[in-house]
Amino acid sequence: MNNSAKNSSIKKVTGIFTLTCLALSPFAVHAEGSISIAQQFGIGYLILDVVRDQQLIEKHGKDQGIDINVDWRTISGATGMNEALLSGALDVASAGVPPMLTVWDRTRGRQNVKAIASLGSMPNYLLSNNPAVNKISDLSEKDRIAVPAAGVGFQSRTLQIETAKLYGNSEYKRFDTITVSLPHPDASAALIAGGSEISAHFSSPPFQYQALEHANVHKILSSYDVLGGPATFNVLYTTQKFHDENPKTYRAFYDALAEASQIVKANKAAAAETYIRVEKSRLSPELVKKIVEDPEIDFTITPQRTYVYADQLHQLGILKNRADSWQDYFFAEAHSGSGS
Repeated sequence: MNNSAKNSSIKKVTGIFTLTCLALSPFAVHAEGSISIAQQFGIGYLILDVVRDQQLIEKHGKDQGIDINVDWRTISGATGMNEALLSGALDVASAGVPPMLTVWDRTRGRQNVKAIASLGSMPNYLLSNNPAVNKISDLSEKDRIAVPAAGVGFQSRTLQIETAKLYGNSEYKRFDTITVSLPHPDASAALIAGGSEISAHFSSPPFQYQALEHANVHKILSSYDVLGGPATFNVLYTTQKFHDENPKTYRAFYDALAEASQIVKANKAAAAETYIRVEKSRLSPELVKKIVEDPEIDFTITPQRTYVYADQLHQLGILKNRADSWQDYFFAEAHSGSGS
């Protein structure tokens, strides 16, 4: 073999070796065309139910020129969500605004987790079966407030912000001592039945609507009261890596969310039917329709009043990093809307 042929052969082998190493490297660009999404339970995830039911990600993927394989998962609680997201076992997580802000705060300069879109504005009610309690200042050591994640979840953080307004920032944990962790279904059942230590429940749809059908339960606070009006409940979020390495898949997902939001608003009765079908819900169609049509609820992907949480939780020392605006913790695709 002459020198020219040898050199050509060496270059060819070297090229194959280099390509193989790149393919096996953990730093190789993630292939477009797949996305894993986790949601929790409840009607707050209706937009995702519509996306799933009508295969909107796949539809918008074709608009981007790719076929997308969608993996739908259900994970209960923000802790499990965040662990799966940060380990790379999940592409998109969903939770309330405060848990999202916590992971945004803790991953700055590393995974750089940010929000993708809102899943809608939806009030959460603090309910009580104690006739002596009509406002949070009436709560005493004898009361017990049930929340899904005591001290750290959406409901607890909302209560802490309101407590700080009333008693000062140093007292924001005043009611943490009478707050207990209990899943919404169990807490709602205990509140309605009475006779247990649970005398209050910071609830969410649909549970709060079911509870208020009982004469012994009344509302003492709405999250909208705390935040100054309609405000985002749940959000979707992901890592900078997934966002940057999968522009077409990410765009298809965002466009699917936008279309699903419009579908819900255009025909709320049909959207209620979709929820029951996709979630295999045992709720009465009448109740689901009532919730979806509630004028307080807006199934929009535009964030509303999320910055209240970012600002207040930073002031309370819960978030180390200060956001200058809501756009700091949302990816750029959401910035074109009139968010807050």
